[in-house]
Amino acid sequence: MSAQTIDRRAARLRRHRRVRKTVSGSSERPRLSVFRSANNISAQVIDDDSGNTVVSASSQQSGVADGLRGIDAAKEVGAVIAERAKAAGITTVVFDRGGYIYHGRVAALADAAREKGLEF
Repeated sequence: MSAQTIDRRAARLRRHRRVRKTVSGSSERPRLSVFRSANNISAQVIDDDSGNTVVSASSQQSGVADGLRGIDAAKEVGAVIAERAKAAGITTVVFDRGGYIYHGRVAALADAAREKGLEF
């Protein structure tokens, strides 16, 4: 990894830690956490009180975003995470963008989850 890559990752982790000081999920309103890599995107609904992941979805899982890339894959992951959360009895969440800019794939995932009925 180059020095620029390490600096960018460190900056994202600093932003993420800063946000996580105030953003926390509970059993009534868990946290929707997003992770974005160069090729894939994943989301988890986490109950921080018990430290458990309630549901998750990723563009790497078979049947979630097969053949899709970029924003299209993020929209599909957002729709799947919302459906799985509703099946688990979760309707409202706290959104954790993970230190990423709310733009592009992160925003597409959030918008798709909202369209499927997840409130945040």
